[in-house]
Amino acid sequence: MATKTIKVSEKYAWKWYEKFYFMSISLGMFVTLKHFIKSAFLRQQVTVSYPEERKPLSSRFRGLHRHKRDEEGRERCTACYCCQWVCPADAIHIEAAAVKPEEQHLYREDKYAKVFNVDLLRCIFCGLCEEACPKGAIYLDGGIPMPDDSRDRLILTKEMMMEPTGGKIIGERL
Repeated sequence: MATKTIKVSEKYAWKWYEKFYFMSISLGMFVTLKHFIKSAFLRQQVTVSYPEERKPLSSRFRGLHRHKRDEEGRERCTACYCCQWVCPADAIHIEAAAVKPEEQHLYREDKYAKVFNVDLLRCIFCGLCEEACPKGAIYLDGGIPMPDDSRDRLILTKEMMMEPTGGKIIGERL
């Protein structure tokens, strides 16, 4: 059996000047120089002075996770684990507990979510948890996620997400 040699055409061969990445480096330097001239000489601001100024949010922005209550003020979440199972980023952690007889007026079913955490560092804000919830307990309509330097403050707990008893407060931030 004879072996064949495949010759690469000249079309795909590197030119001598492409090996030095001169064009790529020049293009990057041009972009940097353009932004420098805009900000230094033309006084056009490239960035936003956050948090004093904010860029407008996209129309597709979903927001942070919120837990809803029913018409009687009871928690809707029954710890069915549907949102935890459907989450592609594995950002939701739920621990269920049985409802005690003296707490029956606070919950809809015989079990509730004792612990319900959402890790914002893992969450990709896809909204699948909202779609999977059969009770309509979780929605992505909360405030804007704030940058933070502590991982503990970027894990939403049940208490942080729970809607107030009197209904949703417009513009409320976590």
